[in-house]
Amino acid sequence: MSDSPTRKNVLAIVLAGGEGKRLMPLTADRAKPAVPFGGIYRLIDFALSNVVNSGYLRVVVLTQYKSHSLDRHITTTWRMSTLLGNYVTPVPAQQRVGKRWYLGSADAIFQSLNLLSDENPDIVVVVGADHVYRMDFAQMVDAHVESGAGCTVAAIRQPIELADQFGVIDMDPESPDRIRAFLEKPKDPVGLVDSPNEVLASMGNYVFDADALRDAVTRDAELERSKHDMGGDIVPWFVDRTESGVYDYKNNVVPGSNERDRGYWRDVGTMRSYYEAHMDLVAPLPVFNLYNSQWPIFTSYGPHPPAKLVEGDGGAQVTAYNSILSPGVVVTGGAVSKSVLSPACRVDTGAEVSDSVLLPGVRVGTGATVRNAIIDKNVVVPPGVQIGVNEEDDRARGFVVEDGLTILAKDQVVPPKSANG
Repeated sequence: MSDSPTRKNVLAIVLAGGEGKRLMPLTADRAKPAVPFGGIYRLIDFALSNVVNSGYLRVVVLTQYKSHSLDRHITTTWRMSTLLGNYVTPVPAQQRVGKRWYLGSADAIFQSLNLLSDENPDIVVVVGADHVYRMDFAQMVDAHVESGAGCTVAAIRQPIELADQFGVIDMDPESPDRIRAFLEKPKDPVGLVDSPNEVLASMGNYVFDADALRDAVTRDAELERSKHDMGGDIVPWFVDRTESGVYDYKNNVVPGSNERDRGYWRDVGTMRSYYEAHMDLVAPLPVFNLYNSQWPIFTSYGPHPPAKLVEGDGGAQVTAYNSILSPGVVVTGGAVSKSVLSPACRVDTGAEVSDSVLLPGVRVGTGATVRNAIIDKNVVVPPGVQIGVNEEDDRARGFVVEDGLTILAKDQVVPPKSANG
């Protein structure tokens, strides 16, 4: 837990209403923050763990899109001490200001200003719910309070050639903790003074003085041409008023981190980035370390027994390496390599799973092959079937093939192997 000297009443707001279109079909039946990740987690667990590890124990999660599984996960997993007045609670879109749903992230906060009235915080920490990283927000709050800014944006250094994928922060050279301009996906960015090949990209995490946030989203709600977005509309408003600060993520030191995983941050907004973030986990020396007990990632994965590796029919041996095997996984005489197997997955005799991500309850039948694939919950791969081996065959069977990956939706039926192979 953080030993922050700041004595402020802090409310944390987690924005979890994202639709996640680029993660279809994983988001066909769930909100993006509810997408399973890393075997036992949901994406939202990383944001919530960062918030509570930072010492902020009053947290509201604003939800909207297909939120049932997300709401269920939050209410059954994230239970705080009511005796101390702490809570993590999902708040769905309530149409408190009219017959409309959230129009954007800023509108979500505007429609939920009653939460600020109820808690009456001095500081509001606003974070996204779909990134993989560790961050001590108390350090950012301290920097915000010291700066005197009304709004502080967390920023991460990214290669300059990726600038057109982010909101990029132009710092004031005379006051490097202040934002001079906020550039949305610039085509001709200028590199940092101390690192010309990098830019500062917004992480989608913010700290606000509560009164300043209330005023900003209320004003924004009255603007017809606004997209009602935190990064696209609210931050530029603070920039125009010279009231915006920047917090460089490289200055954030999380207990238990090491040189290899310090500063790690992944926006898992595409299938390729979601897949690559999993591959970061299974590296022999993981780029993102799930085993940091000083800054744990909290979750709940149900009453599953330990993972088990057993010989298969006829004494077939198991091979498993560079992989994550979650509780409830059983590998029976199969081979697993460079893969993440979520709870209750099964791999039968002679089956091969490599370079893949299997979500809970997936079963890979005898002699089947799964390569370069992401397979959602409860899919059964029949004996002898190959997935991720031939892209044309995968498309013909109705699977999604994208950027070298084969993706199967939740409960999708896989045709059995035909008699002629």
